[in-house]
Amino acid sequence: MRQPVIFIGMHRSGTSMLGRLLESLGLFVGVSKDENNEAIFFQDINVWLLSQSGANWDVPGPIDYLWNNEEVLQLVEGYVRNRIGSPRSLQFLGIRRYAAGGFASLNSAWGWKDPRNTFTLPMWLRIFPEAKVVSIERNGVDVAQSLKVRGARELADAARQYERYRSVFFARAKLGGFGASPRCATLEGGFSLWREYNDRARQMIAKLPADRSLTLRYEDFLEEPIKYLRASAEFCGLQASDSKIRGVAASIKTERSRSYLSDPGLRHFADEHHAELLARGYGEMLQRPETCVGAGEQPRQMHAGSVSGMGRPARELAQPF
Repeated sequence: MRQPVIFIGMHRSGTSMLGRLLESLGLFVGVSKDENNEAIFFQDINVWLLSQSGANWDVPGPIDYLWNNEEVLQLVEGYVRNRIGSPRSLQFLGIRRYAAGGFASLNSAWGWKDPRNTFTLPMWLRIFPEAKVVSIERNGVDVAQSLKVRGARELADAARQYERYRSVFFARAKLGGFGASPRCATLEGGFSLWREYNDRARQMIAKLPADRSLTLRYEDFLEEPIKYLRASAEFCGLQASDSKIRGVAASIKTERSRSYLSDPGLRHFADEHHAELLARGYGEMLQRPETCVGAGEQPRQMHAGSVSGMGRPARELAQPF
């Protein structure tokens, strides 16, 4: 069986974009996927793994209690292995691949993206010890704002749905809440979650050999999409022509880079968190729009195991600040 490529990184940081682009170049990322291009099979397992210690996507830290309990961990690992080998894997593999031998039959590039992988990666590396890992980062202000906007939209939808069926809720307890994450309803809450995910992603990358890890920066990717898409495809073991890469890269919405710079309130929030952004390599992104680097700037070198455009090894970047 070919080992997978596992995508990690904070929510709203470009994992969906990267997954879709690489899928267009031939990476198999599952048959059944949600609207974020996440394989439902692995997503369900990640949600279950987090729940074993009372964790959730927006409160992921408690999963460390699981990693520190070897007795329980062995049982959990056995369950996950059984699930991967069960007919439930049809959800990811489809009938043809399942009939050909399941995951053991996969001999071309494959993997899955789910930001939760950032915290469940220790389990996946027990099961796929030679897996490659791709991590993508994005400015925390844009991430926090994206989470806030999405949360407000989901809250409005949930409120409308509740009012529509309010008269029948006495018959059955309401499933779920009114918002995906109260924590991410504020910029500060979303920013703190971004910090938590990025720190964990860097810790995970630091433990891997350089040839099995690739760390990308969302903003760099949008500025030079062909360069970084080619590097990502090569890392995943995909054979793609220059014309194919150029065609796929044409779908990238480059205007999403540094969106916060056009909003005075978000720029003020960034200024308030200047030191923390700077410590995580985002000092150059605190510029005003008129002083941002132009498209004609010389490309900055990126290689496997490094953050794109940073010029420092991932192991150095992964150290706590």
